[in-house]
Amino acid sequence: MTDERKEIDLPAGRIRYREAGTGPKSVVFVHGYLVDGRLWGGVVDRLAGQCRCIAADWPIGSQQIAMKPDADLSPPGLAAIIASLLDALELEDVTIVGNDSGGAISQILVTRHPERIGRLVLTNCDTHENFPPGIFKAMPPLAKLPGGMTVLSLPFRIPAMGRRAFKPFAKTRIPDDLVASWLSPSMHDRGVFRDLKKVTSGMNKRYTLEAATKLRGSQLPILLTWAPGDKLFPISYAERLAGEAGNARIVTIPDANTFVPLDQPQRVADEIAQFAQTS
Repeated sequence: MTDERKEIDLPAGRIRYREAGTGPKSVVFVHGYLVDGRLWGGVVDRLAGQCRCIAADWPIGSQQIAMKPDADLSPPGLAAIIASLLDALELEDVTIVGNDSGGAISQILVTRHPERIGRLVLTNCDTHENFPPGIFKAMPPLAKLPGGMTVLSLPFRIPAMGRRAFKPFAKTRIPDDLVASWLSPSMHDRGVFRDLKKVTSGMNKRYTLEAATKLRGSQLPILLTWAPGDKLFPISYAERLAGEAGNARIVTIPDANTFVPLDQPQRVADEIAQFAQTS
């Protein structure tokens, strides 16, 4: 089994990614807001014996390398960046796996850039009008105001506040050093902070509603591996998406919260492996 950390130059900028495994099926993971590819580390470790796994640090606020100043980091722009990586690596029949806001981007990706994609796995994530969810709906309009992103970032500059902000997302305790490393780039790199402002201000339910409309009746195989007790992403949204799509099913994963890959990496890996091989 290979396990390599690489960098690739794409039109929007440089992306770092971890590649592991050499199986016949390719799986590309999409994390969400203010985390990086390490969210999927436990899943990749367990899946790499069966699939070629690629877990990138997408430019969603925690990447170590800022994108080009003119990079489009709206949800469609982020989807286009992922599509450009699939093109650059010449991947085919890819299984896309998304979590949190990365799940929203994954839905946009498979509906706008379907050429290299064979299946979609969504763990708890934004769908329909739930993008962004709950109290986070106030973030995009605030981020567009002069100084608004600075105001939003202030609590995260206090380590204890940052750790507390991440606590509800997982039942498993997230290591303090991992949280600190997720928050550090946007706190200390002006380019990454600029990228985070673009991402935050660009989140809008119109993109996920558009994707849901395009997925309605679609025969793309979709697996929703959902933690049923999540308050930010209730399972009713997964049920709605599965009911509208033409080839989708739900698997519930108990004892997990939004960050399902952190809480239940073995279960997530098992479900992906089966899905990628049989669908």
